[in-house]
Amino acid sequence: MARVVVVGGGYGGASVAKRLDDVADVVLVEPKDAFVHSSAALRAVVDPAWQDRVFYPYDQLLTRGRVVRDWARRVSPTRVDLSPYESVRPDYLVLATGTAYPFPAKFLEDESAVAVARLQRLRDDLARCERVLVVGGGPVGLELAGELTSAFPDLAVTVVDEAEDVLTAGDFLPELRTAVRGQLAERGVDFLTGARLAYLPPIDVGTYEPFTVETTDRSQVRAQMWFRCFGSRPQTGYVDEDLAAARRPDGRLRVTEYLTVVGQDTVFAVGDITDVPESKRASAAAEHALVVAQNITDLIAGRRPSARYRAADERIVLPLGPQGGASQLGVPGGGREVVGPEQTSQIKGADLFSTAVAELFGRA
Repeated sequence: MARVVVVGGGYGGASVAKRLDDVADVVLVEPKDAFVHSSAALRAVVDPAWQDRVFYPYDQLLTRGRVVRDWARRVSPTRVDLSPYESVRPDYLVLATGTAYPFPAKFLEDESAVAVARLQRLRDDLARCERVLVVGGGPVGLELAGELTSAFPDLAVTVVDEAEDVLTAGDFLPELRTAVRGQLAERGVDFLTGARLAYLPPIDVGTYEPFTVETTDRSQVRAQMWFRCFGSRPQTGYVDEDLAAARRPDGRLRVTEYLTVVGQDTVFAVGDITDVPESKRASAAAEHALVVAQNITDLIAGRRPSARYRAADERIVLPLGPQGGASQLGVPGGGREVVGPEQTSQIKGADLFSTAVAELFGRA
């Protein structure tokens, strides 16, 4: 059978591997011992009951294929080096290594037991806090502020962002910003926008230690814990010279409408590492996976790729705890609308897509 090597077992990579398991010899290369459902990670910060819905072992993802637990050290169109002595040779290659992002939205740890222990320490320290600083007013920072204030109504939260308003890095409607900011303000969240921090707190994120920092306009913030909710970085440093020709200065890979890497016919990319002009979200990675799985199936069968990917209008489902939040959605016939807490909770807030992820990994 044709061999498909998928590098990276996140939302996009795991979905591609699963969909091709019946038609190809699938090898999934992933260093972590469990998939991290990052969409639920922020809920696990405040609720230990959610911990089991963040980490999903890979042992039931594939029926015929295999998961190689290792880092891809160097990747070319026809070879994936796992070490100086071990490599895998693909007929078709899928790059799905995603972005690095600060804890607790994502985890550096490859061992899920170590990541769980870190989450437990965070919750123990959080129970001692009176005020928490969130640096970054994008979707992750606002969702975290929503989880914190939903679980701990008496906890003071300050959100700092250098932009003049929240949710500025994206094509978001003003009504969405107003809805999200209004709900958080009602919970007592303080917003310091229009100035960045003059310096970051001198302690690690998610640990208890009182500190004071200043913004560049001299506003002071005193807190006992802080979270860094900015600074995503595409993980593409492993590509060789041939693939690096398609890498942009920001690290993302240029792709065609078929999601092949520019200049390559048998190499595909999905998820956060692509240069598709859209917000980098789990649902987009899953949609990429549908296209790539179809196109590789076509190539295996001797057909030309038939599936094209076109980014939809910007949308987002932004829960602020189980019962709060706002969403920007598409409407039939074109256009967008903003819906409030009730609809957001129905779409994502109460479940955080954990049921669908459990089904993907055979844990439903």
